Amino acid sequence: MKTLFFSIKPWEKEYIEAKLKETGLNLETEYLNDHLDKDHLPPNREVEIISVFIGSVINKEVLDQLPSLKYIATRSTGYDHIDVNYAKTKNILVSNVPSYGENTVAEFAFGLILNLTRKIFQGCDQVKKTGSFSVESLQGFDLKGKTLGVVGTGRIGKHVIRMAKGFEMKVIAYDPFPDREFQKTFEYEYFPLEEVLKQSDIVTLHVPYMKETHHLINAQTIQLMKKGAYLINTARGPIVETEALVKALKNGYLGGAGLDVLEEEGIIGEEVELILNGHPEEHNLKTVLANHALFDMPNVLVTPHNAFNTREALEKILITTIENIKGFLANNPKNLVK
Repeated sequence: MKTLFFSIKPWEKEYIEAKLKETGLNLETEYLNDHLDKDHLPPNREVEIISVFIGSVINKEVLDQLPSLKYIATRSTGYDHIDVNYAKTKNILVSNVPSYGENTVAEFAFGLILNLTRKIFQGCDQVKKTGSFSVESLQGFDLKGKTLGVVGTGRIGKHVIRMAKGFEMKVIAYDPFPDREFQKTFEYEYFPLEEVLKQSDIVTLHVPYMKETHHLINAQTIQLMKKGAYLINTARGPIVETEALVKALKNGYLGGAGLDVLEEEGIIGEEVELILNGHPEEHNLKTVLANHALFDMPNVLVTPHNAFNTREALEKILITTIENIKGFLANNPKNLVK
């Protein structure tokens, strides 16, 4: 079957080719560096299978230009870049990668925790910039015996709990759908969110972004947290109300924050757009400025949405995608989105 892979890096092409050879899949494959949307259509429109990443926009305009298309394999968990409902009207199946970086993101979350609680980045920065080996301002604290509040005990949250137990931390958790069997195995307690925030020395977020979790951490809920507590967010930026977080950090109420995601990360670094085109209504300039304030705080670590980014996690995406295609060709499609 004619198959096109979009937004593919050279190493990914090599990896896919090797895996296709291992699995014995007979595909007529082509690899494109570019994404797919109405302005970036492939020269050959008779493609039957496409694999895309989140930079592509697969809407009615695109689908109508691919008359032979039967299957879309997105190399992502999210699929809001695909008009799934319209694809269904054309009998086009869509599969995703439901999970790929549970341990990867959990490890990164603990990396942020350790960097903050032991001031690792601050120490490295001090040595590099000033040459000073003084430890006077670098005193941290042990994780052993501290209480970690895990908000969301899905795949990633469970890995965080396993790691926390290795550090001999006390774990408490909030989840609207508690996993009682996992709870018994790893001996932690579920509480309402308010109680988790009140008891935790460190709170780490592992919930999806949706209407119910928008600004889950806000001015009111932050005030429930322990004075001096730390907040870790490797989930989604809008789960945290940025202005409230900045205020709590500036006035010393919170001890620090580790943020791999920001509420308005899509426009950070693109302030020139505000000058050229004015301020888009959907963005909150106060939030953008607050995000910049976070960058300058010594007790805040901001990373560029990088928690998922390991070779192993990216390879798992490709492996799952190949398995999805294999299932489709065998009339046993996997990981179909609804």
